[in-house]
Amino acid sequence: MKKKILAALCCASMVGCLWSVPVLAEEAAEEETAAEETTEEETVTADGDYKIALITMDSVDQHWVSLKEAAEKEAEADKVTLDFMAPDVKDDAKQIECINNAVAGGYDAIMVAANSEDAVSGALQEALDAGIKIVYVDSPANVEAESTFSTDNKAAGKIAGEEMVKALEEKGIKEGSIGIVNINTSTNSTIMREEGFREALEGTDYEILETQYCEGDAAKAQTIAENYITEGVVGIFGANEGASTGTGNAIKASGSDEIVGVGFDKSDTLKGLITDGFLQCTMAQNPDVMGKLGVQACIKALNGEDLGGEVTDTGVTVLNAENVADF
Repeated sequence: MKKKILAALCCASMVGCLWSVPVLAEEAAEEETAAEETTEEETVTADGDYKIALITMDSVDQHWVSLKEAAEKEAEADKVTLDFMAPDVKDDAKQIECINNAVAGGYDAIMVAANSEDAVSGALQEALDAGIKIVYVDSPANVEAESTFSTDNKAAGKIAGEEMVKALEEKGIKEGSIGIVNINTSTNSTIMREEGFREALEGTDYEILETQYCEGDAAKAQTIAENYITEGVVGIFGANEGASTGTGNAIKASGSDEIVGVGFDKSDTLKGLITDGFLQCTMAQNPDVMGKLGVQACIKALNGEDLGGEVTDTGVTVLNAENVADF
């Protein structure tokens, strides 16, 4: 399997389905623009009237909405059909149902962000056996795919940990406990983020408490974060959009300006929490790049091109108070 770095930035039936290196803040916008220009250079032409199913983890998070919108725009430009078939919540059974619906519906390709790399692999293998092309966006499963477009989540998680340590040290806090709010124990992308975060804190005097899981729900994440705050943590890491939103809201509700919150993903709510000082920063992915390149890969594969299972790192940017207004 080949790996390609696109941008290194420190940067029911259908009803149920509805790496990175640090850069200076002022360079982030320029590098993100460069990444966007890179994706705009290539156009593809479909050799047939292809149907593509886009199945993300849920249909609610702004991350997935941005990915969907970019994919739809690319599909329209390339004159192929793309249908968004994501579950309304992060749920393995619902996502499997969506995959099965895509197979039954005669789709030629499936773009999927696997909620659980193990749970959905059986359904994806059946799709593959039926001749359907598989392309991963954001988070892969344990089935061979034509291509994968995702963040180097472990590297990005390590950057998040480094940002946490830096912010705490700037406050004069050299030790203490830190909480992690993650989605679950099976989503590959967030597992890798946590691994990277923990790696960044190795050799420090900070103690990482047992991870708590919110299933990506912001309200659950806030309750978890509030419990961490009651325990006296000095920092909290949210591993995805919902976990980060809950973390920021809990810090806001606490009235404390000593707790450091670091998040992952980008949304209007998260940007507001950064602007208001309740989150130190968040690791912003590029879902629009994932969506655009995912559609192109589906078309290339359906045209008969061998993509070799290449993995493309779509980059990440550190959003903080200094640069958040630019995004």
